[in-house]
Amino acid sequence: MNNEKTPLVVFAAGSLIIPFDHLEKGFEARYPNIDVQAEYHGSIQVIRHATELHKPIDVIATADASLLPMLMYSSIDPETGIPYADWYIRFASNRLAIAYHPQSAYAKDINSDNWYEILSRPDVKVGLADPRFDAVGYRALMTYALAGQKYSCPTIFTDMFYGQFTFPLGIFSDGLITTVTVPEILETRPDSHVLVRGASVELIALLEAGEIDYAFEYESVIRQHGLKMLKIPPELNLGEADYQEYYSQVQVDEDFQRFSSVKPVFRGERIGYGITIPENASHPEEAELFIAYLLSPEGRSIMAGDSHEMFDPVICDQPEQIPSSLSSACQDHNTE
Repeated sequence: MNNEKTPLVVFAAGSLIIPFDHLEKGFEARYPNIDVQAEYHGSIQVIRHATELHKPIDVIATADASLLPMLMYSSIDPETGIPYADWYIRFASNRLAIAYHPQSAYAKDINSDNWYEILSRPDVKVGLADPRFDAVGYRALMTYALAGQKYSCPTIFTDMFYGQFTFPLGIFSDGLITTVTVPEILETRPDSHVLVRGASVELIALLEAGEIDYAFEYESVIRQHGLKMLKIPPELNLGEADYQEYYSQVQVDEDFQRFSSVKPVFRGERIGYGITIPENASHPEEAELFIAYLLSPEGRSIMAGDSHEMFDPVICDQPEQIPSSLSSACQDHNTE
């Protein structure tokens, strides 16, 4: 009798660590013959493990669903000659907010009207996820670009970032779209008050240790870790359906050749998490079971318990490609 468990390799965005850990426990209790092996990174790094490092992954979940068609539909598996993915499910949203702790500089003074002024002060240490690897990073840059418009103060972006990096971030507008450019090499100067880390979850430890004062994070993550949270206006938090058109006025253009087949340009939109099964998954049937569990009432309850509620119904892309076991739970994004 073979008692060996089937390994299910799941790569997911760092902001899903806590809810997916709880999801894993519930899933393995229901399917004791499956062993979930989860690994967490910034969303872009998650995809690169499949498309650039060619790791066999069964489930990929990112904090930005738009990365999946951008980086997986357009990337071809050299062994099979077909794209790494041709469908995804947009299953949850979130909101961007500012995390801090009671001892943060100016913690008693900061509010939703003056946050950008306080964070730009040279004596305030601010954590930023690397926008080259992590969706929180490029979304934080979008928030700064949109803030200049909301507060009628066009220098908000440069007040925060000018002189902080060896090779500067850029920002320009053509009258319709404001574009933030990220250089290939992103390193802070020795006297910078901005600390960059590869993934947003790494900033949590720095906050808890008091090594930084503030960091842009998702609301769900801030709540999960019991940190203080400053909510930012709906025009800036990238989490409100009613502001989709407003968010689309900004984009982040990454000026590097990290991906062999595409030049990443991220357009502002409401935050949407995406999940798919790579075409070269070793255990696609078990992967379908995992996603079905996530979308089930029990999975939804686990996610909600960790302050990460899901879309109802979830939205699918390329519905004709989605496995039949999952398609009934989805709504075609073209019918939203």
